[in-house]
Amino acid sequence: MRQLVFLRIALGIALLLAVSVLIFAGTQILPGDVAQAILGKSATPETVASLREQLGLNAPAYVRYFRWLGGALTGNFGTAMSSGQDIATQIKARLWNTLFLAACAAIAAVPLAVILGLIAVRYRNGWVDKLISGLALASTSFPEFFIGYALVYFFCVKWPILPSISTVYDGMPFGERLEAIVLPATALTLVVLAHMMRMTRAAILNVMQSAYIETAELKGLSAFNVIRKHAFPNAIAPIINVVMLNLAYLIVGVVVVEVIFVYPGMGQYLVDNVSKRDVPVVQAVGLVFAAVYITLNIVADVTAIIANPRVRHPK
Repeated sequence: MRQLVFLRIALGIALLLAVSVLIFAGTQILPGDVAQAILGKSATPETVASLREQLGLNAPAYVRYFRWLGGALTGNFGTAMSSGQDIATQIKARLWNTLFLAACAAIAAVPLAVILGLIAVRYRNGWVDKLISGLALASTSFPEFFIGYALVYFFCVKWPILPSISTVYDGMPFGERLEAIVLPATALTLVVLAHMMRMTRAAILNVMQSAYIETAELKGLSAFNVIRKHAFPNAIAPIINVVMLNLAYLIVGVVVVEVIFVYPGMGQYLVDNVSKRDVPVVQAVGLVFAAVYITLNIVADVTAIIANPRVRHPK
């Protein structure tokens, strides 16, 4: 088991390094000149050349990559070209807002998905199972922007009971902060709820085919107790894996939702600076998103390995 955990962590680190190369290369092959874009079309060639020298754009690509990677590993992402502010300081505040939004959505989505999955298994092939599965399939079919705009229409336009713009700031009272993120958190919950519920149902149904489940049923245990005491504990590993993958999506997949509700998180920060062609910010946000996603995937895999009794006790 230790070898599997160590191998998964090593593969995650190697994957993050590969992603960093792709992020850096992707921003470098964009058409146009960064210095020219910052100064505008009216800038003289001498001014553009001076800015390129100041930004270190004249150095070879591999030198700039290792310089950027070394700074990122020490928490120094440089300075934003458009605002002159320290990128790490900006990311720290924005990342906290995104994590808060994702955590609120997860607190609502994870227990609800597991409970609905258990109910669907308990009444499998009945009208309750078909109703839950149908609603989950419909929820999966709607993209994030549709769900977000539908929530805005119903709860901000038709019945104006919630704010359409999720404005949060430092020192904001906790209750007001929760009220501000109700709609974006609901949109994220609806996006990930269906997938977690369907995978929970599939994992438990797969375990229900085992011989020890039939033995438990022959002992006279009720269907609910068979699921709760025997099926669910043995299906926990794939369920944990699915939950962690959806938590990773909650954090890195919030870009559309944050833009719809103008929420000051990492997604909104990325979109704002993509439009300004602020390459250092785009690189930094992309690397942070990749690091969070890969880390949560590693946690999911390691947790699934530890939760699997056949791996813990191979004999």
